Amino acid sequence: MKTPIILITGFLGAGKTTFLRRVIDQLDKKFAILMNEFGDVGIDTQIIQGKNINIQELLGGCVCCSLSGEFEAAIKEIIQTYRPEIIIVETTGVAEPDALVLEISENMPEVQLDSTITIADADSLIRFPQLGRTGKSQIEMADVILLNKIDLVTHEQLQEVKDKLRHLNKKAPLLETENCNIDLSLVLGIHREKMIKAKAGKHESSFQSFTVKLQKPVDRKGFEEFLKSLPKEVYRLKGFVPFTSGKTYLLSFVAGRYDFEEMGGQHELVFIGENLIKQKKMIIDAMER
Repeated sequence: MKTPIILITGFLGAGKTTFLRRVIDQLDKKFAILMNEFGDVGIDTQIIQGKNINIQELLGGCVCCSLSGEFEAAIKEIIQTYRPEIIIVETTGVAEPDALVLEISENMPEVQLDSTITIADADSLIRFPQLGRTGKSQIEMADVILLNKIDLVTHEQLQEVKDKLRHLNKKAPLLETENCNIDLSLVLGIHREKMIKAKAGKHESSFQSFTVKLQKPVDRKGFEEFLKSLPKEVYRLKGFVPFTSGKTYLLSFVAGRYDFEEMGGQHELVFIGENLIKQKKMIIDAMER
């Protein structure tokens, strides 16, 4: 019997890891999670540590291109050693899912693609309406679209976003959510065949990342001022920040908007953005002032 695979995709900061946490809390099957992070530190894996689940991490690249060989090997290892009833794959936010769908359908006879769930960020789609190739691919390939963060936009803006998504994908159910709060029975167990043609070459991404280790606690007020001053090229920032209050918080920063959640973890930050390396020193200097 083939093991079903669910792909979770969506642009940086849309809410993929939040959705995974919903899965961990609700799913009553034996399941494995395969996470692919953009960057060299597994922040998302730290967030969901301690649960009775199996995690195989792929770090340092995009699972749909440079890590495609490792992806297939990781899936086989998970099936052989853990024998899950279902495998859930969270792709990096800059992944184009059609390459993974093609690999699963053509090269992995031990599994079958159950569905591709794309999480769209309503707030970001209003503030940054221009969808690039990757964003369009993620929407077009979806079997289910979770339109997340609807509480951050007006009714008129929400309708504008829905019209845009419907233009790109007329078939997928479009489910509106806040904090990816959804009944899993609405999105899991949807098996659909896909016809995908292989692309010539690999997709190129201008997104880059770097990691900063925090050596000592920081003042929260000063750190928030730093976040507000970040250049627009920093699209995503996540990690664990120790404050001088004695508590550590999980930081989630997306396109200028950020929030904190009290949670312990390694004191590291992953910066993700467009052509970011050239600004690395300036950003680190500003943070350490």
